[in-house]
Amino acid sequence: MMLLLGFLLVVLIKPYYRNDRIRTIDVISETIETLLLKEDVKNREIESAARTIIGNNVCAIIYNENGKAIYNPPDSLGQLCMLDKQISIEEEIFTIKNEPKKMIEMIKKENPLSVTIYSQYTGMEMLLYGKQIRSNLSNYYLVLNTPLEPVESYIDFILNQYLYIAVIVVFIALIVALFLARQITSPIVKMKDEANKLAQGNYDAKFETNSFSEINDLASTLDDATEKLSKVNDLRKDLVANVSHDIKTPLTMIKAYAEMIKDISGDDPVKRNEHLDVILQETEYLDKLVTDMSELSKLQSGVLQIKRENFDLKECTEQVVLLLSQAIREKNIDLVLDLDECVVYADEIKISQVIYNFLSNALKYSDNDSKITIRIRNSEEDVKVEVIDNGNGISEEALPYIWDRYYKVDKNFNRSVNSTGLGLAIAKAILEAHKAKYGVTSKLGEGSTFWFELDRDYETEN
Repeated sequence: MMLLLGFLLVVLIKPYYRNDRIRTIDVISETIETLLLKEDVKNREIESAARTIIGNNVCAIIYNENGKAIYNPPDSLGQLCMLDKQISIEEEIFTIKNEPKKMIEMIKKENPLSVTIYSQYTGMEMLLYGKQIRSNLSNYYLVLNTPLEPVESYIDFILNQYLYIAVIVVFIALIVALFLARQITSPIVKMKDEANKLAQGNYDAKFETNSFSEINDLASTLDDATEKLSKVNDLRKDLVANVSHDIKTPLTMIKAYAEMIKDISGDDPVKRNEHLDVILQETEYLDKLVTDMSELSKLQSGVLQIKRENFDLKECTEQVVLLLSQAIREKNIDLVLDLDECVVYADEIKISQVIYNFLSNALKYSDNDSKITIRIRNSEEDVKVEVIDNGNGISEEALPYIWDRYYKVDKNFNRSVNSTGLGLAIAKAILEAHKAKYGVTSKLGEGSTFWFELDRDYETEN
């Protein structure tokens, strides 16, 4: 940038100076013309005003129609003034002060006259300007001369000063650049090292921040990603452990009771039937586990289609309650149904499954003789369903993960034949397929509220 600026300075200073001198000449000529056209103006007034207007670096002379100089002050250019020196214009070689009528004739041919001449004494480019000024009493001819090139020493002075400034600026820029580079690259290098640890499965990696907001954002994002990857890794381990356990346990039971039937109870009808009931029960659990895993995979992959239709959500909820009535009676649950009349546009079977999973989950974590409330609220835009229990509740740290498959709030919770641990994950997949809002609010020791919202009734799609 400094080199470019220096180049532009060298290239543009002369054209700028030239244009500035031309503008100055134009202003001077217009001012003198205005003064000459003014009535009752004496020669000494013209001379006094012209001296003040013309100033330095301009020499001038004014002739009348007869070629007599009515204004010929001591020139301000000294030896640089070309009015008393031999010049060449249109192949005419003459001296203006000695042969003013030649200059007057040239001005009459081209008014105003503006030509560039070169001083044979200094080799400098000069501007010669002539203009005819017509008045009621007489005609005047204004001739102005000014150099178009700046003084070389002035240019040298500017360039020398610029060189010193450029060296200082470049030196400061280098120091600042090195400092900024170190500030930017140092945390990035550290991030790379921590990222390598993360790639190797070390989830203790920490990404440091510094004074740059973009790097802070990157570090925060990577820390968040590390935390989530760590949680995903833990969930993966839990998933493998739970699936292995959930499959191995019933298989072990089936094998054990089959051997017992073979070795012990084969001839005893009572014991044989008990052992066969256990085998059937475990087989049913395995069948439900495989079915739930298959359905969840289909929902998450989008293979299973949602069949929307208008249906009565209150009636659907009451049917779900009937299905779980035996479990409700066994735990002596006080079930409160606070249901508004409403019709929704959704897949009735899938929504029934969501309500079933929410209610069975509430039953699973509720104590005997406790209370569960199912509430449906119908508004102008949507319908909200809530399943409220008074169980142990869920910690704030666990809330984001309860929708994951096989996640258990209580790690010591025993397996149930009627539960595969996939209920909430299936409910989440169904609700997301409906593009429905859903969530849970909970406090430890106070219970939980699982809810979702559905659109109100619409005409069935064709």
